[in-house]
Amino acid sequence: MNKRIALFPGTFDPFTIGHQSLVSRGLALVDEIIISIGINDKKQTYFTLEKRMEAIRCLYKDEPRVKVMSYNSLTVDFAEEVGAEFIMRGIRTVNDFEYEKSIADVNRKLSGIETFILFTEPEHTHISSSIVRELLRYGKDISPFVPKGTNLY
Repeated sequence: MNKRIALFPGTFDPFTIGHQSLVSRGLALVDEIIISIGINDKKQTYFTLEKRMEAIRCLYKDEPRVKVMSYNSLTVDFAEEVGAEFIMRGIRTVNDFEYEKSIADVNRKLSGIETFILFTEPEHTHISSSIVRELLRYGKDISPFVPKGTNLY
């Protein structure tokens, strides 16, 4: 039987406790999750790609079903390259849903790959990477918003 592999794509700048929750819940649905950091030269990131990958790998060092990779292509092309049959996404709001649905429809049309969506747990809906970056810029403590063990604070 083939492994059910899901790609969890994002910038993860930084990886938050909301992302961690999605990965934990996603592992109940698939055999392996590849946290895939997309390289987008148009985005100005706070943390380097290397720092983000290192932080997430450190967090999942004892979980062999989670891998961390980066890619510089269309997400569906990378999914096919690594043998993922699903794309996993999380949504916090109705606006997230509209955006993710459009992308999922295009991805399915292009490659046949299915997207499954997990709703963010209520206690994490206020957390976003952009809010965490804003807190960092002003010297605030981000420890309540990022997983312990990611060495980001």
